[in-house]
Amino acid sequence: MQLIQEDIFVCLDIEATGLDPKKDRIIEIAAAKFTFTETLTTFHHLINPNTSIPIESQKIHHITDEMVANQPFIEEILPSLLEFLGDYPLVGHGLTFDIEIIQEAAKQCSISDPLKNNKIIDTLRLARLYGESPSNSLEVLRAHFNIPFEGAHRAANDVVVNIKVFKHLAKKFKTTQELLKRLEKPISMRTMPLGKHKGRFFKEIPLEYLLWAAKQSFDQDLLYSIRLEINKRKSVRNFSQAGNPFHNLT
Repeated sequence: MQLIQEDIFVCLDIEATGLDPKKDRIIEIAAAKFTFTETLTTFHHLINPNTSIPIESQKIHHITDEMVANQPFIEEILPSLLEFLGDYPLVGHGLTFDIEIIQEAAKQCSISDPLKNNKIIDTLRLARLYGESPSNSLEVLRAHFNIPFEGAHRAANDVVVNIKVFKHLAKKFKTTQELLKRLEKPISMRTMPLGKHKGRFFKEIPLEYLLWAAKQSFDQDLLYSIRLEINKRKSVRNFSQAGNPFHNLT
């Protein structure tokens, strides 16, 4: 049995013109091939998105139109990126976005089924499972684990931090297979991570809002947590009614 410390992973982070993988474009890619003991090799490129970068996005990653003006287009970089990623397990924070925007770029380049053989390890979900950080953002996790600050929100810096966060979060697992098996199941969350009730415990959120949220296209952990709270309240209500012989008279 090969221990998780002996496996090779690739940590991936992408900056883009926005947060819609269908419409927005990649402007920076960073990746690092690593084990628990060392970083083996790295990959980093700025990308010309062939469109302007919204000011709102620039304020987050500080990548300007001037910085990418003379950089290669994604079709020039994508083949070497996919070769670098290979079929190694991919690690990233909120990795669904990175995967989807790569797949969309691949579609535009007539490359079919990229990353179909890669196992996905999302450190956002691992952080939810860990459950001891005040927030599951990468920056808060960095501070929580006393990881040194690597600089502004850029892909290469985030990869360095993410690798260290991953090593902390994966300590309880003996093998990569064990970790992946756990991530197949939904994870119960304590607080609402978004929307007008962001930060509130699920038990504090009005039932009407939970019923609405349960019908939205949230990720599996959030939907599981919402439905779990709804079912808890139904159970309490049913128990209360069963113990009250006059509940049908009200």
